[in-house]
Amino acid sequence: MVGVVPRLLRGPLGAIFTQAAPLRSVPSALRHLTRSSVMKSERRPDHLERTADVVRQEVVSAAKVCGVASESPSVKRLRLLIADKDFSFKAGQWVDFFIPGVSVVGGFSICSSPRLLEQERMIELAVKHTSHPPALWIHNQCTLDSEVAVRVGGEFFFDPQPADASRNLVLIAGGVGINPLLSILRHAADLLRGRASTGRGYEMGTVRLLYSAKDTSELLFKKNILDLVNEFPEKIACSLHVTKQTTQITADLRPYITEGRITQKEIRDHISKETLFYICGPPPMTDFFSKELESSRVPREHICFEKWW
Repeated sequence: MVGVVPRLLRGPLGAIFTQAAPLRSVPSALRHLTRSSVMKSERRPDHLERTADVVRQEVVSAAKVCGVASESPSVKRLRLLIADKDFSFKAGQWVDFFIPGVSVVGGFSICSSPRLLEQERMIELAVKHTSHPPALWIHNQCTLDSEVAVRVGGEFFFDPQPADASRNLVLIAGGVGINPLLSILRHAADLLRGRASTGRGYEMGTVRLLYSAKDTSELLFKKNILDLVNEFPEKIACSLHVTKQTTQITADLRPYITEGRITQKEIRDHISKETLFYICGPPPMTDFFSKELESSRVPREHICFEKWW
């Protein structure tokens, strides 16, 4: 995965979660894991190779699986209880995912908001079924109380400070590329709630999500997304695209569904000097929309993207 972050911002519901037992210390197989020991491995897994130059935190925290659910026929969602109090992340970032007994390190975007971690010491991940060993482990072997370790990394995030200028967001997602964008969307909603309740904090602009998948069964987090749209009808909107729909679309989804891909016109309609664009999906999609935005004279520092390979 590759990410670009705007300079001005430096600085996966098929089942109800079942709660697991309290988290213990770091698993013994991971207790002495450090960045140097991982990065100097003779056979670095693909994720570590591709992100070797990306900023990471030093903290490697033990984590316990305390919730497992099917988000779609091909995506499993995990809720992890984080042990280390120094573990933190910005909306949009990912984790290195270390599994005892699995030599390959996973790389998965966090789909929950930073506030869930602050309040409950938990994060959520949504992982698509593939032949990649970490994804296979999650789909075939992971159970409640499974112990892993995680470390935050990534330069694709939305982390405005209270005094920053108000910005609108356009979030463009393809497939499981929704994960970091859902984290950003949830964070934006938390900022809106905070401002409404206290009159202080960052003044969030509007947020529009453009999200494309094969069919409605593969549109992840539908209920979560629509709940936020209904909670903030003047601030949050979504357009859900399906490209290979073969079944009837349910009445609750129909108002939000467009059959066909996201178009250039939809994007151009939301261009303004106050708008930041976040794109996450397959490389051809991110390349296409980032180039389209540049050709429409959107400043490069207002275009943020992450490619999932």
